[in-house]
Amino acid sequence: MTGASGPVAEKTDQVLIQDPHGAPAESEVIRTRRLSGFWRYALLVASAATIFLCLNQQFVLRFFVGFTPLNTEYYYGLVLLMMPFVFIVFPGHEKAALDRVAWYDQLLFGLTVAVSAMLMLSVRSAAELGWEFTGAPEPVVIAGYLMWAILMEGLRRTGGWGLVLSIFPFTLYPLFADSAWLGPLKGTESSAAQASAYHMLSSESLLGIPLQAFAETVIGFLVFGTALMMTGAGKFFINLAFAACGTFRGGAAKVCIFASGLLGMMSGSIISNVLTAGTMTIPAMKRTGFSPTYAGAIEACASTGAVIAPPVMGATAFVMAQFLGVSYGMVALAAIIPAALYYFGLFMQVDAYAARHGLKGLAREDIPSLKQTLREGWYYAFAVALLIFMLLVMKRESHAPFYATALLLLLNQLFNKEKWGWSSVLKFLEVNGKTFVELIGILAGCGLLIGAFSLTGVISSLANDLLTIAGDNVFLLLGMTALTSLVLGLGLTTTACYIFLAILVGPALEKAGLNKVAVHMFVFYWGMLSSITPPVAIASFAAAGIAGAPPMKTGWASMTVGSIIYFLPFFFVLNPAFVLQGDLHESLILVLTAIFGIVFICAGLQGYLFGLGDMRACGNMEWPLRVALCLGGFVLAAPGGGVLAVSNLHMIMFSLLILGPAIGLTWMTSKGARQ
Repeated sequence: MTGASGPVAEKTDQVLIQDPHGAPAESEVIRTRRLSGFWRYALLVASAATIFLCLNQQFVLRFFVGFTPLNTEYYYGLVLLMMPFVFIVFPGHEKAALDRVAWYDQLLFGLTVAVSAMLMLSVRSAAELGWEFTGAPEPVVIAGYLMWAILMEGLRRTGGWGLVLSIFPFTLYPLFADSAWLGPLKGTESSAAQASAYHMLSSESLLGIPLQAFAETVIGFLVFGTALMMTGAGKFFINLAFAACGTFRGGAAKVCIFASGLLGMMSGSIISNVLTAGTMTIPAMKRTGFSPTYAGAIEACASTGAVIAPPVMGATAFVMAQFLGVSYGMVALAAIIPAALYYFGLFMQVDAYAARHGLKGLAREDIPSLKQTLREGWYYAFAVALLIFMLLVMKRESHAPFYATALLLLLNQLFNKEKWGWSSVLKFLEVNGKTFVELIGILAGCGLLIGAFSLTGVISSLANDLLTIAGDNVFLLLGMTALTSLVLGLGLTTTACYIFLAILVGPALEKAGLNKVAVHMFVFYWGMLSSITPPVAIASFAAAGIAGAPPMKTGWASMTVGSIIYFLPFFFVLNPAFVLQGDLHESLILVLTAIFGIVFICAGLQGYLFGLGDMRACGNMEWPLRVALCLGGFVLAAPGGGVLAVSNLHMIMFSLLILGPAIGLTWMTSKGARQ
């Protein structure tokens, strides 16, 4: 990764941030081949064709000759273009050469092209004759078997053994669904040929929700995010954060939260966030007094917000919109309050930590000028504003990122000192191509999980069985879901974990009377918590590598710093006003009480009560009082109403009964120290 230019880069101890006109850091995270020659140009052509196919479908260009493909033909076209490159971009094993393509990978490439083309040419006849239900011709069934195996190998290469071992058994589930030993999972059984036809030709499996989300919305947002980063937005957002927050107490950590939040809102990628912002913010935090472990934890938590912060959330959010049957704009709106509360909690934790440990901000001469930063990057605001306007006002989510990208590239060529040339265009296509390949490999394979449960018809009965097991106790069911999501998240990608739980547990939670949007957000949040939760904690480990801190210690510190994110899912699922599903007046009240509650939670966690100072002055009473502040803050932040039997007013009064004495005792026991 190349060094960055600019004011901040000159002042940090180690600057590894990518060139603002280079590839996003995501391309450095995944172990991929360094393509050159024929294979690189083949990927560039396939990437350009993928973007063109998406534009043709979304803008109804009809290939300029009047031909309109079926949606299923379009989806298979994307599989044909991108799936073969899974075996070119991703090596088959860890010891494989990264500078050349093995012969067996070339063979898999050719086989995938042939099978994908055959199935693409079959879907129109399948739609007319109902082959997925009535039975497909033998050649199509055999092609389906081959694609089945190809998808599982692609899943292994892109998501690892944990993902394929979690998905593959369920893809076979329809073959023995009528077995008595399955209990609640017993369903309608199918033959291998029927399962093959259904998996490959129906719009419920390979061509189902995950691939549909990718084809309809994700491609456009990936293109926009890549263009944003390659026009220098990463450097702009980081410099803006340094200029706005750098001089405050604990300023380097607040810069980290601000910068990672801004980058995350545009990238939707946790690890990309860590490697982009963390290489600048972590050294700055260490230089101003933060321990390496705590610096890494702050960056890991700030970057984790990337997948929950609109307008550009992670790929899972687009899949969620497909599951819910709503626009992506509605999902983005629902995510605003939880994301804002999460980042507010991080900010207050850092402020209390800095105050307790006497950590100062950065010197003004060591940070860039706010005026100069805005002068250099003002035009990014117009592209983002257009994206948000088209999403939320015009409701054109499939068109919005393409228009925003076009405006961004135009403004970049007009006002940026470093304009794009052909080399930038080729790099843009290569970065997008590798990202498309990875997502196709994961989403196409995960689609078979949905198809298996759809074919057996077991979902409705399973929801009833789960409710029976939980004894119709909503809290027990939520606890079971949270624990299952966290465990699955340790071995699955966030998207795969979400799909798994949305199929199995989502219907049960909805039958228990919980709001559908809130339920899916609950599953989404808990599935991605593994990024900061040991033993996996991939975001924490990545940040620890930059900070030079012990990985596991950084993971445990991340859990403390990001603790508010473990509570938030319960808040919005118990009262959906938190995700803007209900009365706006109630949402405002809940936000206000949550803000004050988070302040007290952070004070208890860090041992610094705003207005009264360091709680070490309380002597032996410090820890009991800190626990009381956390408990009182939690009760204040937690919502009344919804499925709870108590109102918001009752929750506020109960919290005051805890917080009032705790604050009073803190004032009395620390009075001597203040004097």
